[in-house]
Amino acid sequence: MDITLIKTFIEVANTGSFVAACDRLFVTQSAVSLRIQRLEDSLGHALFIRSKAGAVLTPEGKQFERYALSLVKIWEEARQQIAIPEGYSRALSVGAQYSLWPRLGFRWLDAMQAKMPELSVHAEVGMTDRITRFLIEGVVQAALLYTPQLRPGLIVEHALDDELILVASYPGASVDMKTEFVSVDWGPEFTHALSIALPHLTDSGRSMALGALTAEYILNRRAAAFLPARSVKRHLDTGRLHIVADAPRFPYPSWVVWREDLDADLAELARSTLEGVVQSAEKEQESVVDQLEAMEDYDPDDHPSVTSK
Repeated sequence: MDITLIKTFIEVANTGSFVAACDRLFVTQSAVSLRIQRLEDSLGHALFIRSKAGAVLTPEGKQFERYALSLVKIWEEARQQIAIPEGYSRALSVGAQYSLWPRLGFRWLDAMQAKMPELSVHAEVGMTDRITRFLIEGVVQAALLYTPQLRPGLIVEHALDDELILVASYPGASVDMKTEFVSVDWGPEFTHALSIALPHLTDSGRSMALGALTAEYILNRRAAAFLPARSVKRHLDTGRLHIVADAPRFPYPSWVVWREDLDADLAELARSTLEGVVQSAEKEQESVVDQLEAMEDYDPDDHPSVTSK
């Protein structure tokens, strides 16, 4: 059976829409319809009830869904096992959102291979929807996400508490800025909190979807944005970015998502090494938070400026 048909079925079932499925699979709607039709012809049963509102699984479709997930998982396991390079005996695929790779994901991979040299690792990057689909299909067995989705067969655990802080590429910036601010899509909770704390910044003429992309953007322009304290530490240390002292801070936790069927020894390895990486990241973040708190506690009346006579 063509595994592409199975993956298309899963995508339509997850989204409840042929249109949404074609957007995620990067094919035309007619291609999605044709694939589902071929699958239904092979099984001899309709799998979806189609309507203008979308697509709903038939009783037969609901029965087939669990088999479809198993088929895709077995396929991915076989594909990954065959692809293990010479000199390695185990394999693990990890996914993460872009901003979580540099200071968390890469170090996690290093730590796992240091403890298990025979482990081959593979990395995937994407937004939450893409990585969640990879988890369901077995393309990845673990993932780091800011906004995890609860799905059957997946376990969600807390990874790291980060903070979004306002940083600028120039010294002396304040929250009264307007044109310098670059809006970042950190999710609806952040957008709501920002609209309450700093409503004048919600109408920014520049916006970006990726935090890591925004960091590179503001570094080369007179600009400012809310970015994770952990990820900007190196730029703060080198003086390329500056903390906006009078800006609020917003909590922004990250999560690790596991497949329930991950081998017990690999799960133990992944958990223990991630714990160590998180502890290291928390120490780095603490130094940035200490800078912020010191700036907040600073009273200019207690530290008069010195002028030459």
